[in-house]
Amino acid sequence: MLQYLTVPVTPFQQNCSILWCDATHEAALIDPGGEIDRLQAEVQRLGLKLTQLWLTHAHIDHAGGTGELAERLGLPIIGPHSGDQFWIDGLPMQSQRFGFAPAQHFTPTRWLTDGDTVTVGQETVQVRHCPGHTPGHVVFHAPQIDRAFVGDVLFAGSIGRTDFPQSNHQQLIDSITQRLWPMGDQTVFIPGHGPESTFGRERRSNPYVGGT
Repeated sequence: MLQYLTVPVTPFQQNCSILWCDATHEAALIDPGGEIDRLQAEVQRLGLKLTQLWLTHAHIDHAGGTGELAERLGLPIIGPHSGDQFWIDGLPMQSQRFGFAPAQHFTPTRWLTDGDTVTVGQETVQVRHCPGHTPGHVVFHAPQIDRAFVGDVLFAGSIGRTDFPQSNHQQLIDSITQRLWPMGDQTVFIPGHGPESTFGRERRSNPYVGGT
């Protein structure tokens, strides 16, 4: 069984999620954007063994702590899609611009593409490439627990911004309607910021994609 705990980090209150396999107590961190000492303490408190870092995309609030944490613990960095290489290259500049702790450039151990799978312990999680907010954005879907970790693609009552370099509004809408909605109305999603919701609720009421 998969379990998770969401820990908001950085001044942007980005939802970093600790995802773990109950059988093995092995864990992945999804989007360790900062406050890595606090994240390590939470992993320790839960009695877990952190084995990998997963990224939905490479904006500073999602990826800022990744390089240092990977180096500190010798962990592989999984994701995002290679379309976000330029955002990774720009992490040191992003950290200065937004007043974050200095962020390291890094090279992911493994880039992800649409249809890939990743594993934590005995559990397998599906990967969907969902560009629009950034060109290399991916989503992690765990159908066995009806959960999806969607980064900044979709929020409760809103959608991701598309005013960044290489963002694309139509791509974002297509990612939501063609790749998220088929996961099922019952699926609870954990967004990059703010509260959880379900795809069904957003299909009905989200002013940006409701009725799609």
